[in-house]
Amino acid sequence: MSTINSQDDEDTFKILIATDIHLGYMEKDPVRGNDTFVTFNEILEQAQKNEVDFILLGGDLFHDNKPSRKTVHSCLESLRRHCMGDRPVQFEILSDQAVNFQYSKFPLVNYQDPNLNISIPVFSIHGNHDDPTGADALCALDILSCAGLLNHFGRSASVEKIDISPILLRKGRTKIALYGLGSIPDERLYRMFLNKKVTMLRPKEDEDSWFNLFVIHQNRSKHGATNYIPEQFLDDFINLVVWGHEHECKIDPFPNEQQRFYVSQPGSSVVTALSPGEAVKKHIGLLRVRGKKMNMQKIALETVRPFHMENVVLADHPDLFNPDNPKVTQAIQAFCMEKVELMLDSAERERLLNPRQPEKPLIRLQVDYAGGFEPFSVHRFSQKYMDRVANPKDIIHFFRHREQKDKNDSDINFGRLVGRPASEGMTLRVEDLVKQYFQTAEKKVQLSLLTERGMGEAVQEFVDKEEKDAIEELVKFQLEKTQRFLKERRTEAEEEKIDEEVRKFRESRKKNTEEEDEEVREAITRARAHRSEDAVLVTASSDEEMDTSVKGTGDSDDSLPATLTKGRGRARGRARGARGQSSTARGSSRRGRGSTSQRSATSSRTYKPVSVPSKNMSIMDAFRSFKSDASLNSSQAYSEEIIDDDSDVEDISIAPSSRVNKRLSATSSFSKRPSQTQTSRGADFESDEDEFDPFKTTATSRRAK
Repeated sequence: MSTINSQDDEDTFKILIATDIHLGYMEKDPVRGNDTFVTFNEILEQAQKNEVDFILLGGDLFHDNKPSRKTVHSCLESLRRHCMGDRPVQFEILSDQAVNFQYSKFPLVNYQDPNLNISIPVFSIHGNHDDPTGADALCALDILSCAGLLNHFGRSASVEKIDISPILLRKGRTKIALYGLGSIPDERLYRMFLNKKVTMLRPKEDEDSWFNLFVIHQNRSKHGATNYIPEQFLDDFINLVVWGHEHECKIDPFPNEQQRFYVSQPGSSVVTALSPGEAVKKHIGLLRVRGKKMNMQKIALETVRPFHMENVVLADHPDLFNPDNPKVTQAIQAFCMEKVELMLDSAERERLLNPRQPEKPLIRLQVDYAGGFEPFSVHRFSQKYMDRVANPKDIIHFFRHREQKDKNDSDINFGRLVGRPASEGMTLRVEDLVKQYFQTAEKKVQLSLLTERGMGEAVQEFVDKEEKDAIEELVKFQLEKTQRFLKERRTEAEEEKIDEEVRKFRESRKKNTEEEDEEVREAITRARAHRSEDAVLVTASSDEEMDTSVKGTGDSDDSLPATLTKGRGRARGRARGARGQSSTARGSSRRGRGSTSQRSATSSRTYKPVSVPSKNMSIMDAFRSFKSDASLNSSQAYSEEIIDDDSDVEDISIAPSSRVNKRLSATSSFSKRPSQTQTSRGADFESDEDEFDPFKTTATSRRAK
């Protein structure tokens, strides 16, 4: 790494770098609730003190995807207090901001807005904790961007191809190409890199004169076969990579000899897990760039709550502990108390040197009790430190390391996974749990239509992003594709043959991971659109009911009894049931049901999703329906007579649903924006658009006596 003169001049960029601030973490804890807000203020104070040109954040500014009002309010207060002012911004933006901030309602950097007075611009990508979600794909950073306090960049909506267009900055004779990529599921991004679907666009003129800075928020350490992003995937023209998401502080730029760039991992500014990586002292970085040279200055954070951690293996102390001794548990407890007291003394000495540190430290003692020992009561042990530590319930963590016997290479070493302490950073994701469940489940509960991967991602969307319709829409979508497949194959209507065709179709989908990702994305898009439609319908229904109740009250005060006037629901229901029907129509059915077509035509409050009948239709039912009417060769609706036990004749007319067509057209109407007019590497691949499904139908029943 090259060094530059400490004297700052008009050609030197000064950039404050921080990642994983996690505002709002444990905000309801009486001791640790304000830790993230205090440290965030310290970071902004350092930016003011060092008179930086801008602040660069590497994701996870917020801990929750939907932060509380207190968290958002505290963030807005801090940004307004420290980043607004009269100090002029010394650099300019040369790139097309409509491309850099294309997902913003105001595609302009905030310090160039004539209505705002910004002294320190803040540029940030989103992380996995605060990524865009919901019907409109918004995140908490979009709120800050709309308020003019932050510039959100590095967002990509496409799941097929990613073009990373840089923000081109210039200060004097120094030019920086700032690249950013917000958090994307690691497996998907890994596969896109392998398939050459990620392209970093470069300026047309003077490519070698730019300092290329890349901000990313992904797994850096290997958590699985594809659950991380290797550094070798990144382009070799990059000069410095700022890597977010990893919480261990490794902020000193480390060279990658193969790709010839440096990697800086600032780590988190708050302890969110009692693991060894979090025990490393927290820092932020002051990056100076002049020409193609750079220098990273470490700045220690003074307001971070101190965290001390130690590991103890009881089997390593045979002279102190004998499992056969009846009083060995008391001896272990006294030994642990001594260790905790030593860590508390060390924390107290640190606080004397830094009075800005919080008073109560975080203490963690991991005890391996393998070898015939028994753990003591953690709750009783914690009571002794309630007023001295910030995490009294988590001081002691007992675990037992299991030694594995020699087995074949094909056997999975579950003991290594089980024996590993949870605090070491091992995380279990929802989609992994779903996959493990179906892989080990009995044959009778195995998935025969859906795939484990698709179901796992849908469940994760339901759990993490509260997409309540994701699972249902995925089931519908894959059911429709399977029905179309069976129709095209023209398989005979025998259950065994249909099951065999479904099995083959499922195996082919499992091999095509790109198509499976597209299915999940389509299902989530449908779920968001469905939720938006429901919200609009609820609002319209509420307005109409309010208007109807007002009119009904004015017309019927004199004619209705007093008891009915009080019961709004009964009176409104009676008026709704009678409106638009004659007495003959209401009495035409001895079951008390009027004409469905009349009810649906006269009242919008009785709206039901048109896909309800097909939701309960199995593959066999849909297949038989198609086979029985295939000889008609007509595009008209099918009809079928069903005679029930009451000798009533029920006509079921099945017609293509206009709302289904509308929903399908809405989800397939996305258009790709053209990127900057720069040379891109990599090739696009076409995506298959869904055809209309004749099995996705609406059944409207009409009963005649």
